[in-house]
Amino acid sequence: MKTYKIACIPGDGIGKEVIPAGQTVLEALAATQDAFRFEFTSYGWGGDWYGQHGEMMPADGLDSLRDKDAILFGSAGDPQIPDHVTLWGLRLKICQGFDQYANVRPTRILPGIDAPLKRCRPEDLDWVIVRENSEGEYAGVGGRAHQGHPIEVATDVSMMTRAGVERIMRYAFKLAQSRPRKLLTVVTKSNAQRHAMVMWDEIALQISREFPDVKWDKELVDAATARMVNRPASLDTLVATNLHADILSDLAAALAGSLGIAPTGNIDPERRYPSMFEPIHGSAFDIMGKGLANPVGTFWSCVMLLEHLGETQAARSLMAAVEQVTADPALHTGDLGGKATTVQVTDAVCGRIRGSGAGAKAA
Repeated sequence: MKTYKIACIPGDGIGKEVIPAGQTVLEALAATQDAFRFEFTSYGWGGDWYGQHGEMMPADGLDSLRDKDAILFGSAGDPQIPDHVTLWGLRLKICQGFDQYANVRPTRILPGIDAPLKRCRPEDLDWVIVRENSEGEYAGVGGRAHQGHPIEVATDVSMMTRAGVERIMRYAFKLAQSRPRKLLTVVTKSNAQRHAMVMWDEIALQISREFPDVKWDKELVDAATARMVNRPASLDTLVATNLHADILSDLAAALAGSLGIAPTGNIDPERRYPSMFEPIHGSAFDIMGKGLANPVGTFWSCVMLLEHLGETQAARSLMAAVEQVTADPALHTGDLGGKATTVQVTDAVCGRIRGSGAGAKAA
């Protein structure tokens, strides 16, 4: 029996509630399997660790993660700590340290979800956003000088490399090629950003020649927001820079009903390092400890984790269980207009998994 070693990093806020819920669901799924099981290791990194040690994770923390098959991550963010400290000290340290250069965010309207686009059919909103996850606007290049003086200056430089753009474009075209519509939209802002984004466009054209069966178009990022609202059916796979996709994917999640249901995979496509999977919602300190957090985004992230491990049948079984639960309004959490608790949703998904046997356990 295959044993998958999974690192669990709950992080801050409701991450401490939804990641244990994700672990519970994965354990319930593994109990229906003959082929694999999970070995979980939890790490208490985040705001609490910072309060004790002055850092979000140990300096050698990456070394303890290297032998893991995947990472399940909750959230980074504490109102007592500056946001740039929590982000750069934990999540980005892992993403960049393990060169997880493809951030993949699927979005669709799950059964039973009352999404805000009333004229949009569920089949019209079925997207995957590919976010460049290693450079661009989050390269960390820049600085401040003369702080506190009238001549104070601060810069953040969007740094793009040909190698970085080529690999994310190639990944996006391959992903689009694997989907039924074979349709890719390249999001840009080359009308105003006339150096790096022009290179981005040029490389998109270059890579497109390797995928003649993929239909693709180009959209300015501001126009892309309107297109997502007004013409959702015209989109399928999108690729955008680190900042642009960060913003667009939150809009996509809101259009699908809630940030609480949206998943993310931070992928190292070459599999040199473990990839990391997380819900896209924040730490939500306002509901922390109240049992109100929606764990669906974590469960869908677990589906992506299973797909990455090659356990496609188990991934389909888990997604089917999640969809059965979202289809029941009585099991909606507050972000979806319901009154269900984190535990109730988790127990319901586990019940659906056990009821189906996940289709893999030998008789």
